[in-house]
Amino acid sequence: MSTLKRVQVVENILSANDRLAAQNRTLLDAAGVFSLNFMASPGAGKTSLIEATVRALAGHLRLAVIDGDIATSLDADRAAAAGAVALQINTGGDCHLDAVMLGQALPQLDLAKVDLLIVENVGNLVCPASFQLGTHKSVLIASIPEGDDKPYKYPGMYRGVDALVINKIDLLPYVPFRMDYFRQGVEILNPGLTTFPLSCRTGEGLDAWLDWISSLPVQPSH
Repeated sequence: MSTLKRVQVVENILSANDRLAAQNRTLLDAAGVFSLNFMASPGAGKTSLIEATVRALAGHLRLAVIDGDIATSLDADRAAAAGAVALQINTGGDCHLDAVMLGQALPQLDLAKVDLLIVENVGNLVCPASFQLGTHKSVLIASIPEGDDKPYKYPGMYRGVDALVINKIDLLPYVPFRMDYFRQGVEILNPGLTTFPLSCRTGEGLDAWLDWISSLPVQPSH
């Protein structure tokens, strides 16, 4: 297959995905549900952040979580234990969620009983950036143990998000991580990006994150 044909196939796939993502957005808007797409590498702390967010906001908002993973329901089980309505999507090997998968999952939720939907994407710093889901905002969770070079190595991911969480800051005394260097790389790709350094383990910095969630146009209906 020539390079031209391969590029055209990729463009067609992404175009079809974008159309389905728009349908997902229309469905969410009609139900009055605000949605976030959480992306990160494996182990950065997506599920830990979901747990902390759900526990803090469950008394104020009705939360649902759709977890994407290659296998198992471990993450969805953790979200449910924290107090969210949780649904698992097993991708069967795909390295990301796409609009088709989310579109098939949404009807399985009673969206009339949801104020905020968090979609936990598959742990990956490449593929999820290319596939729109129809969610309202995208959040990238980075973590100190990953290293300070990730914005430089994965520019597509950092360029396309609306907020950045820097998790596990309690490890800064023990891990060689240059925060200034990391932030410089982020600023080059996504100037002025809203950023939350925090630790899900200790709770440091979580208040600012929760304040940001509260500032979003989420309409509690109870």
